[in-house]
Amino acid sequence: MSALADNRGLTPDISVPSRQRGHWGSKTLKALCWLSGFLTIGILLLIVTYICVRGIPYLQPSMFAIKYTSRNVSMFHAIINTLSITGLSLLFSVPVGVFGGIYLAEYAKPGSKLVKLIRVMAETLAGIPSIIYALFGLLAFVVTLGIGISLLSGALTLAIMTLPLILRQTEESLLAVPMSYREGSYGLGAGKLRTTVRIVLPVATPGILAAVLLSIGRISGETAALIYTAGTATRIANALESGRTLSVHLYQLQQEGRYINEAFAVAVVLLVIVVLMNGLSSMIAKRLTRKG
Repeated sequence: MSALADNRGLTPDISVPSRQRGHWGSKTLKALCWLSGFLTIGILLLIVTYICVRGIPYLQPSMFAIKYTSRNVSMFHAIINTLSITGLSLLFSVPVGVFGGIYLAEYAKPGSKLVKLIRVMAETLAGIPSIIYALFGLLAFVVTLGIGISLLSGALTLAIMTLPLILRQTEESLLAVPMSYREGSYGLGAGKLRTTVRIVLPVATPGILAAVLLSIGRISGETAALIYTAGTATRIANALESGRTLSVHLYQLQQEGRYINEAFAVAVVLLVIVVLMNGLSSMIAKRLTRKG
């Protein structure tokens, strides 16, 4: 009867039996999943609501003044520096991470010691505290290379911080593409490079851009690494000058103890900027995915 149903084009019934759906273990697991989801959303909404309630009433036009003073504690320079250092960091980390992931997934010999070593090192670097990166950036870029405390030193430090994430996510996204895609492309006469660029990479683009989104969030919220490398100067800085970002500006206001309310206002702006950057990146990702 099953074979006859298959020959007629009918799909076999693979639904879960009602006695399994009603099992106490299934109900408990389902309840735990719902509870975890509600807790996650609830905690997120609680944090966002608390920041907005504390910060929005203290958002004044003077806090967006071009010139910083101890009266207006303007964050205009910090906003520009945040956007600059985010762009610089991604400029260094994204090409290296993506091309490195392509090499590991498509060109390196599977199971080789080099691939295993790179994976272990990348996973290890992803778990190192940011203060360690701060000390490394201070010694390597500020002192040894002589770049000095500047946005460039901070961007290079943050690029090293986000590189393991982009590298491993790119590799995993490429490995998740079915092998049949590659085999079909090879069967039509396409070479290795053309298959990787035109067939495999567009399919893996959403996963790669997800890593870029996470990197943007980490760069925008990083403080410890930037205090030692980018500095805390209150000005709109170029790549070779010291300047504070929004997260550093928030930390400095809170550290002084006189501008706690203004610090919450800065937190609101930082939250909005991160959401806007993530939304813009998601929109670009969707367009690239449709084109792919």
